[in-house]
Amino acid sequence: MNCPASTFGFETDLWTVGRLHSVIVSRFKVSVSNDTVWRRLREAGLTYQKPELEYYEIDEEARNKWLRYEVPKIKRCVAKHRGILYFQDESNVSRTAFLGKTWSPRVQTPKAKVTGKRGGVSAMSAISRPGNLVFRLLDKRIDSTEVISFLVQIQMLRHHPRRHLVVVMDQAKPHTSKKTKEYIDSEPRLHVFYLPAYSPDRNPDKKVWNHLKHHELKSHQAKDKGELKSLARRKLRSMASRPELLRGLYFRYCVSDFFG
Repeated sequence: MNCPASTFGFETDLWTVGRLHSVIVSRFKVSVSNDTVWRRLREAGLTYQKPELEYYEIDEEARNKWLRYEVPKIKRCVAKHRGILYFQDESNVSRTAFLGKTWSPRVQTPKAKVTGKRGGVSAMSAISRPGNLVFRLLDKRIDSTEVISFLVQIQMLRHHPRRHLVVVMDQAKPHTSKKTKEYIDSEPRLHVFYLPAYSPDRNPDKKVWNHLKHHELKSHQAKDKGELKSLARRKLRSMASRPELLRGLYFRYCVSDFFG
């Protein structure tokens, strides 16, 4: 549905069955049920989806320049060094779980126990086209030291001790700090490129965190940070052992069209 709901006076652009029903009834003066509207949407091949974020600050000119100039550079770098291409990202795994759905008697809403405490676990990961996943969970906020540690001591360079690594990441301060860049420049096997600003849709590693939070950790019942960290580590290890899952996550992103 290319026409946003706000065009018809609604507060947001998102369409629901109720909003569409309201427009149909008021515009065409017909009597139709919500169930019929839902059924017709399904018959038309539409599904009820959660939109991906797109920032107001997005700069399409910068994104197009990235496609024209940076993508060829990244591909040449991979080819020249026979390198392994990774997309890297950070996230926060929250104590507050995303709740899944369950069957229940009508008008008897089920309850799911979760902790009311806020907070979570900082996390870093990187995904490659063949379906490799490396990750790290932290009890502190991620800074330049942690980024460097992830790139070399803990995961990336030791994971591939003789291969060149081409890493694509966003422009977060820990990634672009003087300390991080000095380290990158000192490592001949490490080649880092940056995504355009406000472009999460260009980073396949976002799908790793989306899958972890909305599927693997859906309705989790971890009561404290220790339980959450252990659970998240177990789930990420399980994901890392399923390259077919990770390849699927990678190829769901448009960036796979440019890097194959």
